[in-house]
Amino acid sequence: MNLDLFPSRTIAIYMGRMFLVRTFAVLAMLVLILQALDLLTESGHILAQPGNGQPQIWHYLTLRIPEIVAQFLPFSVLLGTIITLSTLNQNSEVIALKATGLSAHQVLAPLLITSLGVAIISFTFNDRVVSRATATLDAWQKVSYGPMPIDRGDRTNVWVRDGDDLIQVERVSGTGDKARLSNVTLFDRTNGSLIAVVTGQSAVHEGNGWRMTPATRFDVVTGKKVALASIVVGKGVRPDQFTLSTIDAGGLSFGALRSAIADLSAGGRPTKALEGAMWHKLSAPLSSILMPLLGAVAAFGLARSGKLFIRAVIGMMLGFLYFVADNFALAMGNIGAYPPFLAAWAPFLLFFMIGEAVLIRTEE
Repeated sequence: MNLDLFPSRTIAIYMGRMFLVRTFAVLAMLVLILQALDLLTESGHILAQPGNGQPQIWHYLTLRIPEIVAQFLPFSVLLGTIITLSTLNQNSEVIALKATGLSAHQVLAPLLITSLGVAIISFTFNDRVVSRATATLDAWQKVSYGPMPIDRGDRTNVWVRDGDDLIQVERVSGTGDKARLSNVTLFDRTNGSLIAVVTGQSAVHEGNGWRMTPATRFDVVTGKKVALASIVVGKGVRPDQFTLSTIDAGGLSFGALRSAIADLSAGGRPTKALEGAMWHKLSAPLSSILMPLLGAVAAFGLARSGKLFIRAVIGMMLGFLYFVADNFALAMGNIGAYPPFLAAWAPFLLFFMIGEAVLIRTEE
């Protein structure tokens, strides 16, 4: 038996190239179909905004396509694996490879190494392109595909709860003690009943509260409105409660999300859902490595036995089960039922062992 990982450089390149061509051909087909279906729904909303036309449609495509690519790349790797291995099996090339003394793992080695390269490209693409496209598209959809405001890193329409009271801020600029609130409204409530409404043009952090200037207080009981030069509200409300009130994990890179989690943790805020999303940014691209292992059942067995199609279906079922388990574990992590690390990595490790068990039991 040959114990080299790649006994033949020519065969390794041949299989790797075949795998890549079929994977990205499937991905291109899926992106084309899914983007066309998505555009049928969203084009009406985009064109409903006065002044929007074909340039806005193309802009939407540049923002939406990266999301579709990131979402369906692992699935494309699975289909590319099954098509590649089924073709090799149909042409009796797998039998020829095994006849030279290669094990099943050595036959799959070129695909596994190639899929590792795909995983690295996927992570880089998600971190550099998809996160920015997602953040921009979310911001554009919030204004109903209208003119985008200039992004200076400000947060808009932020709500914070202070005991029974609610604080609504139209815009938050800066971070930490230098944070500045614009167009602030305080809803003063007692036992769930609204007592007064305090509004102000701006507020800055002072001591353990926020000094609002100038301010106006409207008393709900008496119906009187009183103008105030300044007033301190939100005692005990920290700046990070405004600046980190809404964190979209999909719109942040791995490093930015990690920094946001550290800031939230330092402020005593819950971070488990975000931690699960952070770990999933690593496990999701690495799922491409699993696909050759799960689809390997299509490579072995005699093609003329009539069971090649059944083997391909079994490979697809294993891949689909992985995606279902991955989404389920991530959902459980978001509600706190699973620890963040387990939610992101348990499906990967489980199906890695399942793939190895099936391969060893049937072929090794």
